[in-house]
Amino acid sequence: MKTVIVYYSRHHGNTKKLLDAIAAQEEVTLIDVLEGRETDLTGYDRIGFASGIYYGTFAKQIIDFAEAKLPEEKDVFYLYTHGAPSGNFLRDMRRIAQSRRCRELGEYHCQGFDTFGPFKLVGGIAKGHPTQEEIAAAAAFYQSL
Repeated sequence: MKTVIVYYSRHHGNTKKLLDAIAAQEEVTLIDVLEGRETDLTGYDRIGFASGIYYGTFAKQIIDFAEAKLPEEKDVFYLYTHGAPSGNFLRDMRRIAQSRRCRELGEYHCQGFDTFGPFKLVGGIAKGHPTQEEIAAAAAFYQSL
């Protein structure tokens, strides 16, 4: 099964740490959304989207990419890191996937060190995340798909 994960991971590289653990164990194509804006996803069986959470949702670059490039009726999954403990972080991604009649396979998320916006003023939140256990759990999630 041919799988691609399109990601946006900046600031602390929290999300990329999860993806590197997956790529070390599995055959998967990783595409940085900033470098692969013209990527055609039609040849992939499974499509993952991975991002840090910015102001309560996936990075705008990922949302815009999915809106423009997600083919219809694909299997999709999500990985994300977040500083805030909870939220409806997938609302935009799910709306896009549902509009394309995609099948959602699941999601994995964990906390990630966050100094974005106002969190910088207090030295950040979720220090020390993702942990090695959280990174290993991301790889286990992918293997379970």
